[in-house]
Amino acid sequence: MSQRKNCIVAQSGGPTAAINASLAGVIDGTTHSKAFDIVYGSKNGILGIMNHKLLNLTEMNRNNPDYIRLLRTTPAMYLGSCRYRLPTPSEDDTPYRTIFEAFEEYNIRAFFYIGGNDSMDTVMKLSSYAAAIGSDIRIIGIPKTIDNDLCITDHAPGYGSACKFVASSILEISHDTFIYAVKSVTIVEIMGRDAGWLTAAAALARNEYHSAPHLIYLPEVPFSPESFIEDVRKLLNKRNNVIVAVSEGIRDCNGNYICAGVAKEDTFGHSQLSGAGKALEYLVQEQIGVKVRSIELNVLQRCASHIASLTDLEEAFALGQKAVEAAETGRTSCMLTLHRKNNDTDNHYSVVIQYTPIEEVANRAKGVPRSWINDSGNDITQAFIDYMRPLIQGEPAIEYKNGLPVYLPVDHLI
Repeated sequence: MSQRKNCIVAQSGGPTAAINASLAGVIDGTTHSKAFDIVYGSKNGILGIMNHKLLNLTEMNRNNPDYIRLLRTTPAMYLGSCRYRLPTPSEDDTPYRTIFEAFEEYNIRAFFYIGGNDSMDTVMKLSSYAAAIGSDIRIIGIPKTIDNDLCITDHAPGYGSACKFVASSILEISHDTFIYAVKSVTIVEIMGRDAGWLTAAAALARNEYHSAPHLIYLPEVPFSPESFIEDVRKLLNKRNNVIVAVSEGIRDCNGNYICAGVAKEDTFGHSQLSGAGKALEYLVQEQIGVKVRSIELNVLQRCASHIASLTDLEEAFALGQKAVEAAETGRTSCMLTLHRKNNDTDNHYSVVIQYTPIEEVANRAKGVPRSWINDSGNDITQAFIDYMRPLIQGEPAIEYKNGLPVYLPVDHLI
């Protein structure tokens, strides 16, 4: 058994454009650390630890001078992901014994898990088990999610870049739509099962010459098909083209999803939705009868590194570095958080990294404040726009080859 003090990092949940920047931050943090000799990367989340599928990231970084630089701007998850839900130890402690035996074998003193709500559930359970068996292994959550629904933190890495992609896409869709002098409705469905944070980013596309999207519907306000049709009719009386941004998780007043279908739930009990935009397309077609199309941004909005936010990547990287520092100083059973130091203007935007007990985050979700949605429930307020705008600022330097972005190879996942 190795006597060196090491750590493990893993990624879980859905991919983003910034999650690898946090991974790069962890690796960079360990290169300057006196507490850890090797940082291992667990393939496919917590499952990699259970199956002994680990990468020596310290060695990989040492052998490639461009490793961290390329990793920071590589999309999705370099280590792969999983959606594995740990049982409670009282139900079955086998996974826990397997994980902590692996920790002992590799002399692991800290475990960093980069992910969203469900990943923080894993951090909480492992932290509780560690306390129960008297283990001093530090277990720390590093936030990421394009949904931006993690509690306590002002925002989560991945959100800013996804916002930038959504707003840019809406701007381009608008230019495409405006060329035709015919009555039309374009419905853009954006990710957001329970919270409308990302859908609201569509409003950032508005500028001095256009106001699209003209309507925005979020899950936080009950959706009325009748009011929607009335909203669209009124706008069509004033303009040729109406562009609508809608969250995939919009629901009626009874809590029923407005979608073409709901598939089975995933392992964490989340409904897998399908076709809110398509359902509204059929409704407009039936009730109004103008040219109408629906566009589902789907997975494209999750990790479009070619249009990532530099602010987002820098904050993600800093969180990874800070996680290593936190473990060195003895912190555990926590998630790192971002808090704004001030919010006067884009130029003065800055954040401070803090910590919160993992129990304050795991299995909880943060919705959009009702005050950030207009009274009619079909648009957002300026306060929401002011909140989002600093998060999409800046463009990272991305290397190109043969006309395409250069990313760090992921052949270890193939």
